Amino acid sequence: MLVFPPGCLLGWVLARREFRGRSLLDTFVSLPLVLPPTAVGYILLRLFALDGPLGPRVLGFDLDLLLTWRGATLASAVMALPLVAQTARVAFREVDPRLEGIARTLGLSPLRTFATVTLPLAGRGLCAAAVLGFGRALGEFGATVIVAGNIPGRTQTLALAIFSDIQAGRDAEAMRLLALTVALAFAVIYGAEILLLRRRGRP
Repeated sequence: MLVFPPGCLLGWVLARREFRGRSLLDTFVSLPLVLPPTAVGYILLRLFALDGPLGPRVLGFDLDLLLTWRGATLASAVMALPLVAQTARVAFREVDPRLEGIARTLGLSPLRTFATVTLPLAGRGLCAAAVLGFGRALGEFGATVIVAGNIPGRTQTLALAIFSDIQAGRDAEAMRLLALTVALAFAVIYGAEILLLRRRGRP
């Protein structure tokens, strides 16, 4: 929910707008895909640290993100953003611009054209973007442990719980969580694939 609106907006901008610095924006959005997750986590940690650009001493108040569930959410969202944006970009690119042009000639405003023509035609691809983004956030580990730590009952995610059980030698618990993770991951990937195939008109 946090990453889907900006991800879709970025996907639309990258798919439909030509401007100076577009390649730079595309590169910046895709950075978390290639950077080590721990590096992304450390960047976020420095941003929101006490003396960081978004820290309490600079802003004058504490966003209360570090070592909280909000920090875990932020880290997962940042890591999922590139996947959402790039999938949304493909979805918007596959919408025929001529259909949008016809809607404009019939008197629809740009916003209404986007809402009634572009979004429905790109809908399945955008659903796939949301599903894949959720799957990426579900498996996030490196950035989350740097920003939010691994506090049971507070900031411990599924991936961190598996890690903790393995470290503590609780193999049975780790296997149960592993089975849950595999089931969720399978459902996410399969659901996204079905959405993409239906959007392309394939069975």
